[in-house]
Amino acid sequence: MAYRLQKYLAHSGIASRRASEELIFSGKIIVNGKTVLDPSIKIEEGKDEIKYNGKLVKLKDDLIYIMLNKPVKFVSTMKDEKNRCCLKDLVRIDCRIYPIGRLDYMTEGLLILTNDGDVYNKIIHPRQGIDKNYIVKLTSSLSNDEHIKLENGILYKGIKYGKSKIENIGENTFKITIWEGKNRQIRNMLDSVDKDIIYLKRISIGNINIGDLKLGRWRYLSHDEISYLKGL
Repeated sequence: MAYRLQKYLAHSGIASRRASEELIFSGKIIVNGKTVLDPSIKIEEGKDEIKYNGKLVKLKDDLIYIMLNKPVKFVSTMKDEKNRCCLKDLVRIDCRIYPIGRLDYMTEGLLILTNDGDVYNKIIHPRQGIDKNYIVKLTSSLSNDEHIKLENGILYKGIKYGKSKIENIGENTFKITIWEGKNRQIRNMLDSVDKDIIYLKRISIGNINIGDLKLGRWRYLSHDEISYLKGL
Protein backbone atom coordinates (compact mmCIF):
# COMPACT_ATOMS: atom_id res chain seq x y z
CA MET A 1 0.00 0.00 0.00
CA ALA A 2 1.28 3.47 -0.90
CA TYR A 3 1.30 6.46 1.46
CA ARG A 4 2.52 10.02 1.18
CA LEU A 5 5.60 10.37 3.35
CA GLN A 6 4.07 12.70 5.95
CA LYS A 7 1.04 10.43 6.28
CA TYR A 8 3.30 7.39 6.66
CA LEU A 9 5.17 9.12 9.49
CA ALA A 10 1.93 10.13 11.18
CA HIS A 11 0.59 6.56 10.99
CA SER A 12 3.87 5.37 12.45
CA GLY A 13 3.35 7.45 15.58
CA ILE A 14 6.41 9.62 14.99
CA ALA A 15 4.43 12.86 15.17
CA SER A 16 1.28 14.50 13.84
CA ARG A 17 1.13 15.02 10.09
CA ARG A 18 1.96 18.71 10.44
CA ALA A 19 4.89 17.99 12.76
CA SER A 20 6.01 15.21 10.42
CA GLU A 21 6.21 17.74 7.60
CA GLU A 22 8.48 19.89 9.75
CA LEU A 23 10.75 16.89 10.37
CA ILE A 24 10.93 16.29 6.62
CA PHE A 25 11.63 19.93 5.77
CA SER A 26 14.40 20.01 8.37
CA GLY A 27 16.14 17.05 6.73
CA LYS A 28 15.63 14.57 9.55
CA ILE A 29 13.94 11.84 7.49
CA ILE A 30 15.96 9.35 5.44
CA VAL A 31 14.28 7.32 2.68
CA ASN A 32 16.24 4.47 1.14
CA GLY A 33 19.51 5.97 2.38
CA LYS A 34 18.84 9.51 1.15
CA THR A 35 17.60 12.65 2.88
CA VAL A 36 14.17 13.58 1.55
CA LEU A 37 12.70 17.08 1.79
CA ASP A 38 9.40 16.46 -0.04
CA PRO A 39 6.56 15.35 2.29
CA SER A 40 4.36 14.29 -0.64
CA ILE A 41 6.57 11.57 -2.09
CA LYS A 42 4.96 8.13 -2.19
CA ILE A 43 6.11 5.40 0.18
CA GLU A 44 5.44 1.71 -0.44
CA GLU A 45 4.92 -0.23 2.77
CA GLY A 46 7.36 -3.14 2.96
CA LYS A 47 9.37 -1.85 0.01
CA ASP A 48 10.84 1.51 1.04
CA GLU A 49 13.07 1.98 4.09
CA ILE A 50 12.38 5.08 6.19
CA LYS A 51 14.60 6.16 9.07
CA TYR A 52 14.34 8.85 11.73
CA ASN A 53 17.17 9.45 14.21
CA GLY A 54 18.88 6.41 12.76
CA LYS A 55 15.99 4.09 13.59
CA LEU A 56 13.73 2.27 11.15
CA VAL A 57 10.21 3.70 11.02
CA LYS A 58 7.37 1.18 10.69
CA LEU A 59 3.63 1.58 10.48
CA LYS A 60 1.73 0.96 13.68
CA ASP A 61 -0.93 -1.70 13.67
CA ASP A 62 -2.19 -0.60 17.08
CA LEU A 63 -3.64 2.89 16.93
CA ILE A 64 -4.39 4.25 20.39
CA TYR A 65 -7.04 6.75 21.50
CA ILE A 66 -7.10 7.98 25.09
CA MET A 67 -9.18 10.43 27.09
CA LEU A 68 -7.47 12.20 30.01
CA ASN A 69 -8.90 14.48 32.67
CA LYS A 70 -5.89 16.79 33.10
CA PRO A 71 -5.38 18.44 36.49
CA VAL A 72 -4.01 21.96 36.89
CA LYS A 73 -0.23 22.42 37.16
CA PHE A 74 0.48 19.88 34.43
CA VAL A 75 1.83 20.98 31.05
CA SER A 76 0.08 19.50 28.01
CA THR A 77 3.11 17.71 26.60
CA MET A 78 4.52 14.23 27.06
CA LYS A 79 7.91 15.66 28.04
CA ASP A 80 8.87 19.00 29.53
CA GLU A 81 12.30 20.61 29.21
CA LYS A 82 11.78 22.44 32.52
CA ASN A 83 11.00 19.18 34.32
CA ARG A 84 7.49 20.27 35.23
CA CYS A 85 4.75 17.70 35.72
CA CYS A 86 3.57 16.58 32.27
CA LEU A 87 1.13 14.13 30.67
CA LYS A 88 3.62 11.26 30.75
CA ASP A 89 3.40 11.38 34.55
CA LEU A 90 -0.32 10.62 34.24
CA VAL A 91 -0.55 8.35 31.17
CA ARG A 92 2.07 5.61 31.45
CA ILE A 93 1.92 3.36 28.40
CA ASP A 94 4.63 1.79 26.26
CA CYS A 95 3.67 3.66 23.11
CA ARG A 96 4.39 7.10 21.76
CA ILE A 97 1.25 9.23 21.80
CA TYR A 98 0.66 12.97 21.74
CA PRO A 99 -2.16 15.27 22.84
CA ILE A 100 -4.55 16.79 20.31
CA GLY A 101 -4.22 20.45 21.18
CA ARG A 102 -3.38 21.72 24.64
CA LEU A 103 -4.83 23.02 27.86
CA ASP A 104 -2.81 25.69 29.63
CA TYR A 105 -1.01 25.06 32.91
CA MET A 106 -3.87 26.23 35.16
CA THR A 107 -6.74 24.72 33.13
CA GLU A 108 -8.05 21.25 33.82
CA GLY A 109 -10.24 18.88 31.86
CA LEU A 110 -10.52 16.89 28.67
CA LEU A 111 -7.52 16.06 26.53
CA ILE A 112 -7.52 13.43 23.78
CA LEU A 113 -4.21 11.66 23.15
CA THR A 114 -3.46 9.44 20.16
CA ASN A 115 -0.89 8.16 17.70
CA ASP A 116 -3.35 8.48 14.81
CA GLY A 117 -2.16 11.40 12.68
CA ASP A 118 -5.36 11.52 10.62
CA VAL A 119 -7.60 11.91 13.66
CA TYR A 120 -5.18 14.48 15.09
CA ASN A 121 -5.51 16.65 11.98
CA LYS A 122 -9.29 16.29 11.83
CA ILE A 123 -9.68 17.68 15.33
CA ILE A 124 -6.92 20.29 15.30
CA HIS A 125 -7.73 21.91 11.94
CA PRO A 126 -9.94 25.00 12.35
CA ARG A 127 -11.94 24.22 9.21
CA GLN A 128 -13.64 21.36 11.06
CA GLY A 129 -15.31 23.83 13.42
CA ILE A 130 -15.63 21.26 16.22
CA ASP A 131 -17.28 22.68 19.31
CA LYS A 132 -15.23 22.75 22.51
CA ASN A 133 -17.12 23.27 25.74
CA TYR A 134 -15.76 24.74 28.97
CA ILE A 135 -17.04 25.45 32.46
CA VAL A 136 -15.69 28.68 33.93
CA LYS A 137 -16.25 30.31 37.31
CA LEU A 138 -15.51 34.02 37.62
CA THR A 139 -15.01 36.40 40.53
CA SER A 140 -17.90 38.49 39.17
CA SER A 141 -20.69 37.99 36.68
CA LEU A 142 -20.88 39.07 33.05
CA SER A 143 -23.03 42.05 32.23
CA ASN A 144 -25.45 41.75 29.33
CA ASP A 145 -23.18 43.95 27.18
CA GLU A 146 -20.12 41.84 28.02
CA HIS A 147 -22.07 38.66 27.27
CA ILE A 148 -23.09 39.94 23.84
CA LYS A 149 -19.61 41.28 23.07
CA LEU A 150 -17.97 37.91 23.74
CA GLU A 151 -20.59 35.94 21.83
CA ASN A 152 -20.14 38.14 18.77
CA GLY A 153 -16.36 37.68 18.69
CA ILE A 154 -13.62 40.08 19.74
CA LEU A 155 -10.27 41.50 18.72
CA TYR A 156 -7.87 41.36 21.66
CA LYS A 157 -4.17 42.24 21.58
CA GLY A 158 -4.19 41.95 17.80
CA ILE A 159 -5.80 38.48 17.74
CA LYS A 160 -9.29 37.88 16.40
CA TYR A 161 -11.39 35.46 18.43
CA GLY A 162 -14.49 34.17 16.70
CA LYS A 163 -18.03 33.82 17.94
CA SER A 164 -18.84 31.88 21.08
CA LYS A 165 -21.91 30.68 22.94
CA ILE A 166 -22.20 31.57 26.63
CA GLU A 167 -24.75 30.09 29.03
CA ASN A 168 -25.15 31.13 32.67
CA ILE A 169 -25.36 27.91 34.70
CA GLY A 170 -24.85 29.22 38.24
CA GLU A 171 -23.58 32.09 40.35
CA ASN A 172 -20.76 33.67 38.32
CA THR A 173 -20.50 30.32 36.52
CA PHE A 174 -20.82 29.83 32.78
CA LYS A 175 -20.66 27.20 30.08
CA ILE A 176 -18.70 28.60 27.13
CA THR A 177 -18.64 26.98 23.70
CA ILE A 178 -16.00 27.90 21.13
CA TRP A 179 -15.25 26.55 17.67
CA GLU A 180 -11.59 27.52 17.51
CA GLY A 181 -8.59 26.38 19.52
CA LYS A 182 -6.35 29.39 19.87
CA ASN A 183 -3.79 29.59 22.66
CA ARG A 184 -5.39 30.59 26.00
CA GLN A 185 -8.53 31.52 24.09
CA ILE A 186 -11.06 31.46 26.94
CA ARG A 187 -8.68 33.28 29.28
CA ASN A 188 -7.93 35.98 26.71
CA MET A 189 -11.61 36.43 25.85
CA LEU A 190 -12.49 37.01 29.49
CA ASP A 191 -9.42 39.16 30.08
CA SER A 192 -10.70 41.44 27.31
CA VAL A 193 -13.69 42.31 29.52
CA ASP A 194 -11.59 42.47 32.72
CA LYS A 195 -12.87 39.25 34.25
CA ASP A 196 -10.81 37.13 36.66
CA ILE A 197 -11.10 33.35 36.43
CA ILE A 198 -11.34 31.18 39.53
CA TYR A 199 -11.78 27.85 37.76
CA LEU A 200 -11.63 26.69 34.14
CA LYS A 201 -12.31 23.20 32.82
CA ARG A 202 -12.86 21.75 29.35
CA ILE A 203 -15.69 19.23 29.50
CA SER A 204 -16.12 18.14 25.88
CA ILE A 205 -14.75 18.17 22.35
CA GLY A 206 -17.53 17.55 19.86
CA ASN A 207 -19.39 14.44 21.04
CA ILE A 208 -16.52 13.32 23.29
CA ASN A 209 -17.45 14.16 26.88
CA ILE A 210 -15.34 13.96 30.04
CA GLY A 211 -18.32 12.47 31.90
CA ASP A 212 -17.49 11.13 35.36
CA LEU A 213 -13.81 10.45 34.64
CA LYS A 214 -11.96 11.47 37.80
CA LEU A 215 -9.34 14.22 37.77
CA GLY A 216 -5.91 12.89 36.85
CA ARG A 217 -7.29 9.61 35.48
CA TRP A 218 -7.48 8.35 31.90
CA ARG A 219 -9.24 5.69 29.85
CA TYR A 220 -9.25 4.33 26.32
CA LEU A 221 -11.95 5.72 24.05
CA SER A 222 -14.85 3.42 23.25
CA HIS A 223 -15.49 2.00 19.80
CA ASP A 224 -18.33 4.49 19.25
CA GLU A 225 -16.14 7.42 20.32
CA ILE A 226 -13.36 6.34 17.96
CA SER A 227 -15.83 5.90 15.09
CA TYR A 228 -17.14 9.41 15.74
CA LEU A 229 -13.64 10.92 15.55
CA LYS A 230 -12.77 9.03 12.38
CA GLY A 231 -16.02 10.18 10.79
CA LEU A 232 -15.39 13.89 11.30
